[in-house]
Amino acid sequence: MFRIRIAFASLILAAASATAADIAQFGNLHWRLVGPFRGGRVLAVTGDTTDAQHFYFGAVNGGVWETHDAGRTWNPIFDSQPVGSIGAIALAPSDQKTIYVGSGEADMRSDISQGDGMYKSVDGGKSWSHIGLTDTQQIERILVDPRDARHVYVAALGHPYGPNEQRGIFESRDGGANWKKILGPNADTGAIDLALEPGNISTIYAALWQTRRPPWNIYPPSNGPGSGLYKSTDGGAHWSHIEGHGFASGTLGRIGIAISKAAPKRVYAIVDGDQGGLYRSDDAGANWVKTTGDARIWQRGWYFGEIAADPQNADRIYAMNTIVLRSDDGGKTFIALKGDPTGDDFHALWIDPNDSNRQILGVDQGALVTLNGGTTWSSWYNQPTAEVYHVTTDNRFPYWVYGAQQDSGALGLPSRGGSGDGITMREFAEVAAGGESDNIAPDPDDPQTVFGGRVDKLDLRTQQVRNVDPTLALPSLYRGTWTLPLVFSPRDKHVLFFANQRVYRTADGGEHWQPISPDLTREDPGVPKTLDAVTAADNLGQGPRRGVVYALAPSPAADGMIWAGTDDGLVWRTRDGGAHWDNVTPKALMSWSKVGIIDASPFEADSAYAAVDRHRLNDQTPYIYRTHDGGKSWQLIVTGIPANQSVNVVRADKIRKGLLYAGTERGVYLSFDDGDHWQPLQRNLPVTSVRDIAIHNADLVLATHGRGIWIMDDVSSLRQLDADADNANFRLFKPESAYRIRLPEFTGTPMPKDEPMASNPPLGAYLEYTLKTSPKLSIDLDIFDSNNRLVRHYSSADAIPPNDPKKLPVAPEWVQTPSSLSVQPGTHRFVWPLRYPAPVNGGKADPWADGLWAPPGTYRVVLAVDGVKREQPLQVLADPRVNLPASAYAEQFALAQAIQAQSARVTTASRQTGALLRALGQIHDAESGREIAALGARARELDGSREASNPFNAWAYPARDTRNFKFLADALAKLQGAVAGADAAPSIDAQDGFKALVPMVEATLKSWNELKTRDLAALNAKLKAAGKTPIDLHEIN
Repeated sequence: MFRIRIAFASLILAAASATAADIAQFGNLHWRLVGPFRGGRVLAVTGDTTDAQHFYFGAVNGGVWETHDAGRTWNPIFDSQPVGSIGAIALAPSDQKTIYVGSGEADMRSDISQGDGMYKSVDGGKSWSHIGLTDTQQIERILVDPRDARHVYVAALGHPYGPNEQRGIFESRDGGANWKKILGPNADTGAIDLALEPGNISTIYAALWQTRRPPWNIYPPSNGPGSGLYKSTDGGAHWSHIEGHGFASGTLGRIGIAISKAAPKRVYAIVDGDQGGLYRSDDAGANWVKTTGDARIWQRGWYFGEIAADPQNADRIYAMNTIVLRSDDGGKTFIALKGDPTGDDFHALWIDPNDSNRQILGVDQGALVTLNGGTTWSSWYNQPTAEVYHVTTDNRFPYWVYGAQQDSGALGLPSRGGSGDGITMREFAEVAAGGESDNIAPDPDDPQTVFGGRVDKLDLRTQQVRNVDPTLALPSLYRGTWTLPLVFSPRDKHVLFFANQRVYRTADGGEHWQPISPDLTREDPGVPKTLDAVTAADNLGQGPRRGVVYALAPSPAADGMIWAGTDDGLVWRTRDGGAHWDNVTPKALMSWSKVGIIDASPFEADSAYAAVDRHRLNDQTPYIYRTHDGGKSWQLIVTGIPANQSVNVVRADKIRKGLLYAGTERGVYLSFDDGDHWQPLQRNLPVTSVRDIAIHNADLVLATHGRGIWIMDDVSSLRQLDADADNANFRLFKPESAYRIRLPEFTGTPMPKDEPMASNPPLGAYLEYTLKTSPKLSIDLDIFDSNNRLVRHYSSADAIPPNDPKKLPVAPEWVQTPSSLSVQPGTHRFVWPLRYPAPVNGGKADPWADGLWAPPGTYRVVLAVDGVKREQPLQVLADPRVNLPASAYAEQFALAQAIQAQSARVTTASRQTGALLRALGQIHDAESGREIAALGARARELDGSREASNPFNAWAYPARDTRNFKFLADALAKLQGAVAGADAAPSIDAQDGFKALVPMVEATLKSWNELKTRDLAALNAKLKAAGKTPIDLHEIN
């Protein structure tokens, strides 16, 4: 089962001034996964040959995961490490607890995340160590000597955007302590595949690939002259280049290798190149035959290029491409085996060398497991490893979050699910606008209308999609890239902007678009020095002008003010809605520095922040620029962000000036001093690429490129930090307004807890406080209404009831633990569920039992610590989906209180009748037998209970008449459910029902009081005269 791990790490925050303030741990803040559970791209898969249910996969930016139930559920096991991009994984055949992981995906896409070398675990993934090859950035294959877990080979492709020496084939004989490069001609050529001859560790086949990506938009990467197939017969000491003798010639690209242990001398090679296709050698690589040029198995060979041979059947070979294909005749013909019309894109296949029925596939949508040779597969809808580009929110309540998921398509998720199950795949929505990579823009005035992509307009009510492309009326040549900007104006909700090399504007929902800029890109950005000659020439015949507008930021602070950034390194600004544009590029920005996101200040028109990404120039240094003078001058503001974390996004808080958030390739950061200093805000967020940040009221919403979408609920405490207040021994923060949200009490059988699901945020008011030191006494929290009446009291001295499985009526996983008051130093969040306490009907009060809902209105929160009190106002707001006047809530509350008071009287009396019946049953007095029997019969009539052989079945017996406590208790409970069960004024029937029940309660209580004062008193007098103990009901209330 996937469970979110919440590890409350220390967080040192900067104060409002430039001087850092040492703040205690912020245990109140953590990231909450909201999904989706539709998996992301997987290139690395393997399985445990000693356990049929045990498999592993590595996500391209989601870490390493394992399953112990053949893919039914998955758990992350690599989240403690400083990198999330995984390219290869291998278990040592001689010791399945030894796991090697190569970081950095090697699929050479335009969208790719780099790694930092090799990792190793010797305890099955419980702990990890970094074992070198730090500068490889992309690792595609790991092979472990079947006899020696410390002897390992690695195929490293190297930097995707520039030259580097640490690429090629590497060998370690001491478990990664030391590495030796054994193949690799130069800094431009890396290795993409490796294979050992089964049964002969000395014979190794290796595929080298000279490839690189330019910073401009182009689909396939380059193929250079260093690409080729190599063989060693002495364990890698010497290598021979395989060429001629029937093997592919001309330009070669990526090559994949496969060998079956059923025929160790037969070698299969799938080749991308001028003579692409599948090649086969039956004499260990000496001679070759091209078995097929079937385009289905090698199209986009640079992206796929992997084959797998059945270890028991040398004629059976699998090819991974947009679909999975299989040959049963040694590669001559292939049948389509798995894959739908959309092109799932399959990358990797591991087959158990001892059981060909056990397999695991790595796919663009996650990992799939089969135990029956592919007849059935596990699901990929249980892996929260989505690669999301940008994120936006709508204006619904609760709000929805939108983003485009790489390889799968756009998606929508609620920030909170509509039931106690949380957020599951039942709430997940596929969105037909935005594709797999573009921006999505929900209409601010109509959340049922969603714009996305370039540009489509989706009606969520009908699911119809209408194309409203801004260039329809302007036929011409337009450039694009994988992601283009689309954003609504924050000042005019009717205005939507889009950009390619120009900027466009519509104010009528896309019926008409107006270009409001010329081509804003560089006329000739030149060729970076990081490119080799082959890649520099790889521009598909385009002219020197190849950039696009990549970032748009209409100002929230001034009409007509728009900022624009290009992916070839320019920043522009207009003050008049696009009539005139000024080049305000920071002087330090060189060509092909991608301006990924610009965020315009919500406070000052001349202030803006730009996140600049130069990883396409082989530079992973962080760059964030700030201007406060309209772009005349810019300052680099990255102090505190590690040097190897390129920045994807920067956002300015909408409430607190100078509070900034940034997302990098490895995590998330914040600054309290306008970017002068940065601190991590990672908390429990796994290490992954953070591509975008949205601020929705007090929530932070993250789009990660490998672990889906996360929300940090309510950051109002961050907005209130200041040096003066933080010097106090304790502080109570002003809470955000809290909404009354009712979840349905019963929606049918709930989702099992091992189904993929994300948790809802707690319902209620988030009351946050900071303790500098632990108090000497317990702390108290009181909530008062607007009339200064106590609503609820909590104390840290009240212990949370233990969950004892020996006494629980349900499994422990279904028991919700209430919020408690922590006395540890640090900042804490207490959640008041907006409820009065439950009435005390005898016995000790339960401080955690909830009663009636608190009506919307103004409340006062008082925190007492060691005799000192601090208070803050709290607004409780009605659910905005409910249209109800304040008077209706007051009427509802008043009647609910009245019903509760009558219920308490009935409950007390019922407890007394029960005690009387038990006491009568214990009296053995022949002289009083008749009186005891008569009294018991009358008491049972008033109580309304029925004798049953199994007392637990007695509740199901209907009441015999209306003049007893059982009937009255049931009737009042039913009425209370009708009155307080939903936000509504009491109905006329409910009011009349209460009026009818009150005299019935009075009459029954009168009968009970008469029984006590007459019949019970007479019996007690007789018992006392006989020297027996009378029955005392006074202690029961």
